[in-house]
Amino acid sequence: MGVLDVGSNTVHLLIVDAHAGAAPIPAMSQKYELRLAEQLKDDGDLKKSSVKSLIEVLQECNKFIEEHDCDELLAFATSAIRESKNSDAVLAKIKTETGIDLQVLDGEHEAILTFLAVRRWFGWSSGRLLVADIGGGSFEVAIGTDEHPELAMSTPLGAGRLTRDFFTKEIPSADEVKALRKHIKKTLETEFAHLLDSEFDHAVATSKTFRQLARLGGAAPSSEGQRVQRELSLEDLNDWVPRISEMNYSQRAQLPGISVGRAEQLLAGAIVAQEAMEFLKLDTLEICPWALREGIILRRLDWFPDDAE
Repeated sequence: MGVLDVGSNTVHLLIVDAHAGAAPIPAMSQKYELRLAEQLKDDGDLKKSSVKSLIEVLQECNKFIEEHDCDELLAFATSAIRESKNSDAVLAKIKTETGIDLQVLDGEHEAILTFLAVRRWFGWSSGRLLVADIGGGSFEVAIGTDEHPELAMSTPLGAGRLTRDFFTKEIPSADEVKALRKHIKKTLETEFAHLLDSEFDHAVATSKTFRQLARLGGAAPSSEGQRVQRELSLEDLNDWVPRISEMNYSQRAQLPGISVGRAEQLLAGAIVAQEAMEFLKLDTLEICPWALREGIILRRLDWFPDDAE
């Protein structure tokens, strides 16, 4: 089974061996950095050059899909495509030129599917879960006891979006950082205030931004495998945020676990994580290696187990 994720920063093709009742086993992973969220014009349309680049990447993905003899492709897009004014035309052009039927997920649906993946990873013994996810365009939180969360929320506090909206240079001014913090605090207080009354047994974070921040705080590198326990602490964030704010992109990219492509939005992502943990009164978050892509695979197998087998 192939899973194609067209995100704000990257296009990620993941090919897995999957069947009902078993964990999906990765067979191949290919990433392309297109940074689509940065390619929206002033009128809200995705640039023609970016659409062309996306189609070329998807055509290359088709070759991998054929080479690995995939039985099925699950293709989806998140905030970059979702928020483009010409998304319908873009999706139609993609379907015509590549044959890929790209489905657009809304933020709440992202939170729901990510929550499913986290629940399956940690199991029922983890009790009532709080799951947080910082993406390029949005920030999601979900809470619940079952596999479907009772609360699933999404707000436009993505690391890439905030970097573009608030920072004008590699090392932002103190005023820019202050303005960003004020915006994040106001958004959390306005949209997430009711979460303060929610109880949970286990606080979890997932996806790239949180994993990189945990690595900065001393968590094990990815080379040690998925099953190593990793955590992100508020104490580590409080230590690292001031240091990151004084680094340019090249210096950030030299930090452990930080890729060149993610160095630009590292500071904004760290500040979102810091403010969210303070707001929700979280001292630590455990990192889950599964996220949206795994949630989509698991939901597909749940719905059609006989086909999958």
